[in-house]
Amino acid sequence: MFDRLISYLDSIRARDPAPRSRWEILLYPGVWALGFHRIAHWLFEARMYFLARFVNHFSRLLTAIDIHPGASIGKNFFIDHGFVVIGETAEIGDNVTIYQCVTLGGTNPTNGKGGKRHPTLQDNVIIGSGAQIIGPIVVGERARVGANAVVTDDVPAGATMIGLKARSTLVPAEEWLREFIPYGTPCDDPPCDDKGRPRGDCVEKLEAEMAAMREEMALMKAMLAEREAPAQPVPARLRKSGTKD
Repeated sequence: MFDRLISYLDSIRARDPAPRSRWEILLYPGVWALGFHRIAHWLFEARMYFLARFVNHFSRLLTAIDIHPGASIGKNFFIDHGFVVIGETAEIGDNVTIYQCVTLGGTNPTNGKGGKRHPTLQDNVIIGSGAQIIGPIVVGERARVGANAVVTDDVPAGATMIGLKARSTLVPAEEWLREFIPYGTPCDDPPCDDKGRPRGDCVEKLEAEMAAMREEMALMKAMLAEREAPAQPVPARLRKSGTKD
């Protein structure tokens, strides 16, 4: 058991350069959440559902990570930071990494129907921060899901998904292996240069857009004021009369 714990802590250290020792990793909320889940899952399989839920709620209170006792989790599971929700029928393979604010959710939880309704993450999957993996889909082995992606369809093994579902893109993993960013989806027009300084053309572009918006607002206000202005009375000398003066 001690050797398994050492192996688990070393697997986290291999994926996270921040800790200076194994003792520091023991303070990670993801490590504690997984430990509590092992206990809750054992109670759940023993049909001691109330005790399983009690352990689950205590873990959520302590770690801000909500893992349903029924979820199946493999070896070396790493939650970086926290605020993660994992549903009852979720299945997670070995060496999976999940960053903060990820949801492994089910489809239409209000209909009360059971069965497999949460995603399956195969081995060596990485899920970026803020991603929402919804429904009984399969994220293939070594697949990567970028930050803030909304995934409702299967992700092939070795693929990378970036962006929102409305404009999601699947690209081969080797093309994004070095550029994959778990904390944010890359964009074509970054606001800073290579040294982290704000780009001048971005500021100028923003100022030009603000000036154009001000002009449009002034024009709209003038048109509205003209439309709401009361009609001017017609002078008496210009009024038409049926009789001559």
